[in-house]
Amino acid sequence: MRVTRRQFFKVCAGGLGSSSVAMLGFSPTEALAETRTFKLERTTEVRNTCPYCSVGCGIIMSSLGDRAKNVKSTIIHIEGDADHPVNRGTLCPKGAGLLDFIHSLNRLKYPEYRAPGSNEWTRISWDDAFSRIARLMKNDRDKNFVAKTDDGLTVNRWLTSGFLAASAASNETGYVTNKMLRSLGIIALDNQARV
Repeated sequence: MRVTRRQFFKVCAGGLGSSSVAMLGFSPTEALAETRTFKLERTTEVRNTCPYCSVGCGIIMSSLGDRAKNVKSTIIHIEGDADHPVNRGTLCPKGAGLLDFIHSLNRLKYPEYRAPGSNEWTRISWDDAFSRIARLMKNDRDKNFVAKTDDGLTVNRWLTSGFLAASAASNETGYVTNKMLRSLGIIALDNQARV
C-alpha cells in the first residue's frame, strides 16, 4: 500500500489531535489507575507448624474476619515464616499447597466411629472419642500387661499396643510423651520423623 505525503500528514495530525484530546481528559475509555490495598492488610496472623513431614517448618496463616461473635474467620493465605529457625521462610510444594488442604471438601474435621460390621460412619463428639480411646486402652492394658517374667524378673511391659508420636512437636513435648508412654509400659514407641 502506497501512502502519499498528504495521507501521511492526515494520519499524523489525526493521531496527534486524538492523543492531545486524551491528555486533556477526554478519553473515550477511561483508564482506572488506582492503587489496590494490600490483600493481607486486614487479616490476623497466626504462627503454626506445617503438618506434613518431620522437618517442622514454620508457617504464618492469615485469616480474614473481625473475630466478632457471629463471624467465622477463614484462612485466606499461608506463607513460610521467615523468623522460624528451621525453614527461614521457605516451604516445599506440599507446604505451599496447605491452603488447598485446609479448604478441601474431603478434609476430616470431626471424629467419626464405625461400628463393627457396619459400613456407615457416624459423627461423634471429641469427648466421646477420647473416652472411647481411653477405655479401649485401659481394657487392653489390663488384659495384656506383663508385670513379671516366668523367672520373676520385673519388666512392667505392655506389648499389645504401640504409639506413633508426632514429629513436629517440640523436644519438651516429645520428652513428656515418651515418659508417659513408658510409664504405661508401652515398648513399641516410634516417632513420625523416622517413618
